[in-house]
Amino acid sequence: MAFTAFIGRLLFASIFILSAHQMYIEFGTDGGPAVKVLEPKLNVFTKLITSKTGIQLPEIDTKTVVQAIIVLKAFGGVGFVFGSYAGALLLVLHQLVFTPVLYDFYNYDAQNPEFGQLFTKFTQNMSLLGALLYFIGMKHKISLRQSRKTPKTKTN
Repeated sequence: MAFTAFIGRLLFASIFILSAHQMYIEFGTDGGPAVKVLEPKLNVFTKLITSKTGIQLPEIDTKTVVQAIIVLKAFGGVGFVFGSYAGALLLVLHQLVFTPVLYDFYNYDAQNPEFGQLFTKFTQNMSLLGALLYFIGMKHKISLRQSRKTPKTKTN
């Protein structure tokens, strides 16, 4: 059972680890294609936040954001493979922060073909988030169960 769980975590985390590796390879001096894709989406997202809340967000360096994505995916993925609670939390943080920015289906009309593609990817990432939350919940439940077990002292 432990081997099967390890293989499952490895396959699940491979999505994040391989993606982080690819982003790292392509990063270069200009941040690579990830910066080119992320920059307009970050601008639209910050304008949306400013218009809805009235809070002016500071200027965001897209290269730094891409570096943060690489770190969260890589360390979170590797940690998750080995059953780390912290690794799962890093992946949850990545999913919560970057999924709404990258897959901004809410900026498109429902008849636009791009809406369908972005919405599909958004829901796929939400299902990954759900799996991570399930893992965290089960990990917490197991730790609670183990802490309740008090070793019986032997009296001679």
